[in-house]
Amino acid sequence: MYFKRIKQLRLNKELTQKAVADLIGCSQQTYSDYETGKYDIPNEILIKLADFYKVSTDYILDRTNNKKINY
Repeated sequence: MYFKRIKQLRLNKELTQKAVADLIGCSQQTYSDYETGKYDIPNEILIKLADFYKVSTDYILDRTNNKKINY
């Protein structure tokens, strides 16, 4: 249910879908499709989102509730 996580992260930062889409290099419609679960997020976009929000990819993928990035 990663799409719920990316929406929650975006709303917590009070950003529009368009703003995040511009940041990660896709259209607003494509980003909307990621948030609704219509399309899977490609790995390169997943990494961009994790870097932007400063959370782990596992957090976005709903594999953990720990936002911390482990290096």
